[in-house]
Amino acid sequence: MWLAASVFTAVCFGINNTLLKWSTRHSMSKQHIQFYFYVVAFFIMALYGWMTKSLHPSVASIVLGAFIGICNATGNIQMSRAFEKGPASLTAPLIAVNAIFPVLAAGMVFGEHIPLLHWIGVLCMLCSAAIIQYTPKAKGNYEYIPWLIHIGMAIVSFGAVGVLMKWCSVIGIGSLDLLTAMYGGGGMYLFWNCRNTMIQKRELRLGTAVALFSVIGFSCYLYALNQGVASIVFPIVSLNCLVVVVLGCYLFKEKLKSYQLIGIITALFGLILTKL
Repeated sequence: MWLAASVFTAVCFGINNTLLKWSTRHSMSKQHIQFYFYVVAFFIMALYGWMTKSLHPSVASIVLGAFIGICNATGNIQMSRAFEKGPASLTAPLIAVNAIFPVLAAGMVFGEHIPLLHWIGVLCMLCSAAIIQYTPKAKGNYEYIPWLIHIGMAIVSFGAVGVLMKWCSVIGIGSLDLLTAMYGGGGMYLFWNCRNTMIQKRELRLGTAVALFSVIGFSCYLYALNQGVASIVFPIVSLNCLVVVVLGCYLFKEKLKSYQLIGIITALFGLILTKL
């Protein structure tokens, strides 16, 4: 079940990234969309917890959850800025490297045993994530120092999210408590960034849709981390880019490149190896 939850997480995150990609084509603000989806998701989780009386926040869950929310929001913001400053052909693959940090933490910090065959599968999935997102011959005027800074901050932010979520599952923080604090903390952080701008109805509607997929995705993510092997969960989740590619072919009439097909085959091969 935890493997299926990992795959479903990748699907939900992939759908969200596709929606954000669609929003870019329609000149919508990703920062506003993020703010609205954090706020809507917070109210969904808080309302569910209140109705079921299953919300039991603690100092640890509030602090760690809020920090995870801020890191995730920061990572998305820095990734968007990196795309504006440097070549897309390298930005996405470099940021995808963040998955290696929680994988290493799972083995070195949390004491998970990773067989050699599983290591090969993990590396296959990480490499495929970079291959699928690679876009050669991208053109533009680049500012390399700011670009590298934004990439570095995105890698650190996304890597911290994975490691902290695994840590929270290890010390027994409940999924509902963690997610409520995560959306609340991220929402407050984004509100500060958007405080001087007007409410946009288009971003609000799209942010609500993203919130629903985010709640489902992160719930499956935490379940997978609690029940499964984190060193395998993280690479599978990083394959959300595969979902973006497939949906892009269907929705935006994009053609699947030969190297992306190789990346998809490599990802499936890596997934098979982790089950042996």
